[in-house]
Amino acid sequence: MRSAFNFKAVRKVGYTTQSMLNKAQKNQIVDREVDHIKNVNSIVFVDFSGVTAMNMNAFRREARSLGEVSVIKKRLLRVAFEKAGIDFNPEVFDAQVATVFSKEDVQPVAALAYKFKEAKILGGYDLVAKRFLDANEVSMLGKLPSRDVLISQVVGMVAAPIRSFLYVLSERSKQNI
Repeated sequence: MRSAFNFKAVRKVGYTTQSMLNKAQKNQIVDREVDHIKNVNSIVFVDFSGVTAMNMNAFRREARSLGEVSVIKKRLLRVAFEKAGIDFNPEVFDAQVATVFSKEDVQPVAALAYKFKEAKILGGYDLVAKRFLDANEVSMLGKLPSRDVLISQVVGMVAAPIRSFLYVLSERSKQNI
């Protein structure tokens, strides 16, 4: 018995579950991605092959605080990059690509992608430095603690000798009394 639901009639522009799109719909997707590219500081590419829908939705939920996760055809993403004036071809990736657009720098997005072990990091693009980062660089950035944690560690390292010196002075003053 056939289902009465027509899957081809359901089209969500911007998702991988699309059926054939016409030129206007493709242009709409490309224009939306060009807007994303122009309004962000970093882009991270993630291979989501083999990731369950539940885990992909969890990844999208967590990424919402940093930016937006977009899954579109690599060819359309290449056209969007060309229109935005970026010399990068995402078609070099063999896998299915989810693109994380973020107004933050690359590190927080890389940390999020690194945290999800199921998704494989393919690389990233730093729009501020206009530089492509390979998968190893993005993974290394993902392993680093956040900027706030690093700053607090440096402050702690600077404050420790001062605290020790003040303790010595305090003890010395107690002996003189």
